[in-house]
Amino acid sequence: MKISLRFPSLDSIRHWRNIQKSTPFSYLELEATQNIPFPKGYNHDINSCLLGEGTAVYEKAVKAIEDWKMFHKDWLFIYPQQLPLKKGEVVVILAKALGFWVWNCCCIVYTIKEENRFGFAYGTLKNHVETGEELFFVEMNEKKEVWYHLRAFSRPTHLWTRPLKPLLRFFQRKFIRKSFISMQEAVK
Repeated sequence: MKISLRFPSLDSIRHWRNIQKSTPFSYLELEATQNIPFPKGYNHDINSCLLGEGTAVYEKAVKAIEDWKMFHKDWLFIYPQQLPLKKGEVVVILAKALGFWVWNCCCIVYTIKEENRFGFAYGTLKNHVETGEELFFVEMNEKKEVWYHLRAFSRPTHLWTRPLKPLLRFFQRKFIRKSFISMQEAVK
């Protein structure tokens, strides 16, 4: 994690991402978002949102995941913005919180590319404020309903961030709400 008072230059974000590419994951339970129940000792978030019905909605939802539209732009910035969804890709996520820009990095752990399911999971790297994994995927069921799912397990990484757990949980809930709004807007 890194903190800045103002939005950084793209060069500084790019440089930090390059450094983080060699950083290990901050947790051992890689790919654990594939199965419920999630690992013990973490906060568990399992959330879903109905986006609509039909193939056209599903295709828009897939495109929205590919374009990282689930990250609401009013308080989040991701770099690079055209990141391909493949295992091993590292993304920088900047979040505006309490007047500061908080920098974190995650690495894509796995992808889902099935007939009626599409998405990916990323895991936190060592310098992230939290430790854990998050899964974003859309699916179209047999009724042609299109659902967006956001599932995660996480906990504060450092001893000094543990007292901030209520604040971190507040921002996680905010992310979930804004992510649902962003995905609903993307499929309109």
